[in-house]
Amino acid sequence: MPPSFLSPLHRASGRTADYLESDAGEAGLTSREGHLLGYLGSHAPVPIGELVRVFGIRQSTFTSMLDRVERAGLVRREVNPADRRSFLVHLTDAGRELAGRMSERLAALEAEVRRRVSARDIDGFHAVLRAVEDVANERRGKR
Repeated sequence: MPPSFLSPLHRASGRTADYLESDAGEAGLTSREGHLLGYLGSHAPVPIGELVRVFGIRQSTFTSMLDRVERAGLVRREVNPADRRSFLVHLTDAGRELAGRMSERLAALEAEVRRRVSARDIDGFHAVLRAVEDVANERRGKR
């Protein structure tokens, strides 16, 4: 039997990227880089390790993405004063302006989705996401 929720989950992730693509593309960014800025717009400064967890991508992939947005002058890395072995990601002034647009775009998408589903649907969705993450982490030996 084919997966009944993993394929739609991947498809929804792709549609979210498509939704961000025009705004991100105008700035010369990928949709994932635009999503990063949107997240930073609400949460910066953020430790790199947290961003890797939130975005669910490999450290090396994330570092390459972060290098690109840093070269574009949208973010900067600074040593984390609470843990000098790690870095915090901050938005620059240019990054803050674009992050605001990306955050608004993501908020609009989420608001429209919330209008179409019930609170129970959202709770069920989160339960499925937690289960997927738990199973994947168990397989990788994480907990």
